[in-house]
Amino acid sequence: MSYGYSLRLVERNRQASDKKLGVRLGRVCIAQEVPVTVVANEFGVTRQTVYNWFTGLSIPGPSVHTRVINYIAKLS
Repeated sequence: MSYGYSLRLVERNRQASDKKLGVRLGRVCIAQEVPVTVVANEFGVTRQTVYNWFTGLSIPGPSVHTRVINYIAKLS
């Protein structure tokens, strides 16, 4: 388990479709141990929004879509 991430979140991220941008972001952040708070601050959203992205419950909106892609590239 990555530091700061619950087993439940990690498992839900693994089970979610990697076709969703937020799930891909979650996989990279979990692997790189980037705290949810850092991600939330980076995109100006709540921690709950980041959790929803990571688990595939919602997707990053158009206003942050390109920034999320660039953030994933930066961390990868």
